Amino acid sequence: MSYEAVIGVEGHARLLSQSRLFWSGGTMFGRSAISQSWPLCLGLPGSLPVINRTAVEMAVRAGLALNCTIATSNLFARKNYFYPDLPKGYQISQYEAPICEHGWIEITASEGKKRVRIRRAHLEEDAGKNVHVTGTNGSRVDLNRAGTPLLEIVTEPDLRSADEAVAYLKGLRDVLMYLEVCDGNMDEGSFRCEPNLSLRPLGQKEFGTKVELKNINSFKFVKDAIEYEVKRQTKVLNEGGKIRQETRLWNIDRGETAVMRSKEEAHDYRYFPDPDLVPLKLDKEWIKGFRSSLPELPAARASRFVS
Repeated sequence: MSYEAVIGVEGHARLLSQSRLFWSGGTMFGRSAISQSWPLCLGLPGSLPVINRTAVEMAVRAGLALNCTIATSNLFARKNYFYPDLPKGYQISQYEAPICEHGWIEITASEGKKRVRIRRAHLEEDAGKNVHVTGTNGSRVDLNRAGTPLLEIVTEPDLRSADEAVAYLKGLRDVLMYLEVCDGNMDEGSFRCEPNLSLRPLGQKEFGTKVELKNINSFKFVKDAIEYEVKRQTKVLNEGGKIRQETRLWNIDRGETAVMRSKEEAHDYRYFPDPDLVPLKLDKEWIKGFRSSLPELPAARASRFVS
């Protein structure tokens, strides 16, 4: 049987703010472990979050450049889960009321120009990083990046191949770098991506079971991981098996994906409004000011050069 790949992408862009999303501490990369961890990021009692205005401004500029609607009323929520890199036991994110929604970006696909819809882009704090040391029995946790401001950008499942996914990610990264809201450095984790992929028989409208691919830090590995996963899922389905909804890691050395954990649903995170943060109200005229100050974007510049 022939199958069609259905792909959506979650992109995480670290915003170029000099302080954390909800704390005034610095965000320098590459410092010694735990040297840039702060009371709120460590979950210390009595530490309270305060929103970073610069990060909000960068999110608004990015949303406008991605043709999104900017919400004038924003809510922050607690996303609850247990993991060693999250001392608070929850991540401050946005769920019901993201700052940007219903946008799009145009890419060049095999059949020509294609519009990829953006479902939402929301602000959230980053978690720490688990460090797995080869040859030891344990792992360590570096909390230097905990609390740094991220903009998570989520597409609709509009992509149909690894090449389209790479084209979208390159286009998105170019926009964010032109705006100077993200440096796009994938080696340092400033720009990270998590493709979500399922297969369905050609001609079928219903989606198949989705698998999320994690820990991919280059466009080449995005392409390789998606192409491997398409082959793996095709083999499973052709042999009469079922695809499990799960998160899989890309193993660079072996050139294959491996199970990380079962994939959670939104209700598993028990989202609820963060009681320490009041709703964030954005003035419409303030938003218009950012629209008028947007620079010429990469696609428009390329089109102008060609013409």
